[in-house]
Amino acid sequence: MNTTTRRGRPRKGDARLSREAILTAALEVVDADGAAAVSMRTVAQRLGVDAKSLYHHIDGKEALLDAVAGHVLGGIDLPELTGQPEDDLRAIAQSFRKATRAHPQAAALVLTRQLPSIAALAPVEAVLSVLRKAGASPEEAVHLLRSLLAVVVGSLLREAGAGPAFGVTDEAGIAHRRAELERTGLPAVVESAPYLARCDHEAEFSFAVELAVAATMQRLATPRR
Repeated sequence: MNTTTRRGRPRKGDARLSREAILTAALEVVDADGAAAVSMRTVAQRLGVDAKSLYHHIDGKEALLDAVAGHVLGGIDLPELTGQPEDDLRAIAQSFRKATRAHPQAAALVLTRQLPSIAALAPVEAVLSVLRKAGASPEEAVHLLRSLLAVVVGSLLREAGAGPAFGVTDEAGIAHRRAELERTGLPAVVESAPYLARCDHEAEFSFAVELAVAATMQRLATPRR
């Protein structure tokens, strides 16, 4: 079947287009090639339609990327908050990981895009609420939110694109990587080779979140001048 796109007047088949279908195709592009590969043209190619027909449903590339970010955040099943800041921040982070594992490359858009809907802002509201109740000022809460997001998203991107440098998971691969590291002769690397060669992404994510939460709570407990 010929899926070559045509310019000019949209095809009859383009009537089947919807914002949801466009967003799904955009996420497929992100999953395959990363967020940088998203354009109206690449999404239209995936759908087998003329790029011009997409503009009936979405204003352009920037709006599309905003919508993808909103989809990621809007898909989070937020936990019920307990009033314990450490527990609540950990739980929100784990909910974010669960929601984004299907599209981890899209997680980075959360750091860079405008959030287009109240649903997308719900996780932001949850984190800010926890931080404000823990004693952060509105300005400090925003700084802490962004730092926590950087840790969470960075860990997810590492999980999505980790190469051997970050460790492997299969026993044969672990043994091979450990031998490579030990051959370097670098004392600290050789000493740590059993741990450098292995990577449990879930454990690494939890460790990073725990570290970020501990730093957040320490900062909130430190008196300000």
